[in-house]
Amino acid sequence: MSQYNFARSKTLERLPEQFFAKLAKKAQQLKAEGHDVINLGQGNPDLPTPPHIVEALQDAAPDPLNHKYSPFRGQSSLKEAVSEFYKREYDVDLDPETEVAVLPGAKTGLVELSQCLLDPGDRVLLPDPGYPDYLSGTALADASPAFMPLLEKNGFLPDFEALSSEDLEAAKLMFLNYPNNPTAGVATSRFFEETVKLAKEHSICVCHDFAYGAIGFDGEKPPSFLQTAGAKEVGVEMYTMSKSYNMAGWRIAFAVGNKSVISSINLIQDHLYVSLFGAVQQAAETALRGSQDAVLELTATYEYRRDVLMESLQNIGWDVEVPKGSFFAWLKVPEPYTSEEFSNLLLEKAHVVVAPGNGFGEYGEGFVRVGLVAPEEQLEAAAERIAELKLF
Repeated sequence: MSQYNFARSKTLERLPEQFFAKLAKKAQQLKAEGHDVINLGQGNPDLPTPPHIVEALQDAAPDPLNHKYSPFRGQSSLKEAVSEFYKREYDVDLDPETEVAVLPGAKTGLVELSQCLLDPGDRVLLPDPGYPDYLSGTALADASPAFMPLLEKNGFLPDFEALSSEDLEAAKLMFLNYPNNPTAGVATSRFFEETVKLAKEHSICVCHDFAYGAIGFDGEKPPSFLQTAGAKEVGVEMYTMSKSYNMAGWRIAFAVGNKSVISSINLIQDHLYVSLFGAVQQAAETALRGSQDAVLELTATYEYRRDVLMESLQNIGWDVEVPKGSFFAWLKVPEPYTSEEFSNLLLEKAHVVVAPGNGFGEYGEGFVRVGLVAPEEQLEAAAERIAELKLF
């Protein structure tokens, strides 16, 4: 008997295509054929979670209390640790019960925020190029995106003066992300001040995706949006444990800031989840409250990898911009190739995976994104393979 083929909902049909699935499939095929593929196209941390965090999970896992449902809105001790973390790192005061929401990964929070604040047809301001899941959340809410170009000449910061008055008046929500994925651009305190001013003038909620908050180079610590005067009045910040603490597979993050937005996030999650495994929450608490030496060492590792990769690419004649934060490099594609053509060439001829910039938006065309999530010897080997193509 044949099974019924049930049609997808209109909501699912609105979702954008997962652009990088095709690239991953090609890379897997080459690996299956026996080729040595160097994958620099992903944003998946390659180093393990620090041992003291793993040990905290191991200690908490046998506790029968953690075998029951956790409190729907997260353990109070974790939310208190988040508040202490923000006070210590950024001198930002947070009420742990009303200004902190525990998330099953920042991706979840970023996508569900659109469902919290937007109705069908509502306008949302999105960075271009930008993290693809901002668009996923927009599509699920059936909202209308307006794109903010991130141009090299502006330091990959949006030019608010270039936005139309119509988009500004209609917008209910804006997504920002610094240090930036994919451009590796960094924000300034002045830019965040301009953002707060704009948000107040037009009643726009700002969501700052602070995924790479710990990863700033050359002695510069990336600022939190919430450090800006008035930021809590107009927005929230989402901070993941994935990047700073190498906890990508643990799926834990938090949103902090505006009470009304935090309340909405908690409400939607009341209907979607029953919080997170208690032992994971206790391990995250240990990460936030304990020594931050492992975070500093991780940032130093990425900075060293950045230096190795940039020097290797410059030595083969590729004119590259040195990233100031995140664990990505955003590199110009040589003429006459498009982003996708160049990515395919590197994959097929050099067996090096990079992410084509147009997968992040229209203004990503002409660039590729390279991840620093591989050992130095692989970064050097990738540059050597690219050199053999004699493109520069």
